[in-house]
Amino acid sequence: MTIDPSGLRTGIGTDVHALREGVEMHCAGLHFPDEPVGLAGHSDGDVAAHALCDALLGAAGLGDMGSNYGTREPRWSGASGVSFLAETARRLASAGWRPVNAGVQVIGQHPRMTARRAEAERVLSEALGAPVSVSATTTDRLGALGRGEGVAAVATALIVRAQRE
Repeated sequence: MTIDPSGLRTGIGTDVHALREGVEMHCAGLHFPDEPVGLAGHSDGDVAAHALCDALLGAAGLGDMGSNYGTREPRWSGASGVSFLAETARRLASAGWRPVNAGVQVIGQHPRMTARRAEAERVLSEALGAPVSVSATTTDRLGALGRGEGVAAVATALIVRAQRE
């Protein structure tokens, strides 16, 4: 496939959610039932999926999570990160863009991603319709994330102007 560089755009996205007891842990499109805390938010709090959406929406010039899926819209209350990612892919297509690939890094003490990284990549890639790479790191117990107060994610995305058929 030949890609015209003038039709390429990149985006970066970040998201942070507080950890709360009594909330189920959802991250990178997966449910972690054995985690003692989860990510608090209007939706399922999936920081990885939300950061990916922000990167994709930003690359396309379509705003961000807040302007597309605001907390005042009851439709998105409790929604999964995967549903946001799939809807973001639809919105990109409507605007004449398609994702080439994306990557996301989860930052925090929870959840432990290593054993489920390939599964997360598969789920997120299927939702987006393009390859998504997933990585994770801790802050060596420094700062709010290191103290287990929350989890963050940083994502990048590459999109290309869709070819007209």
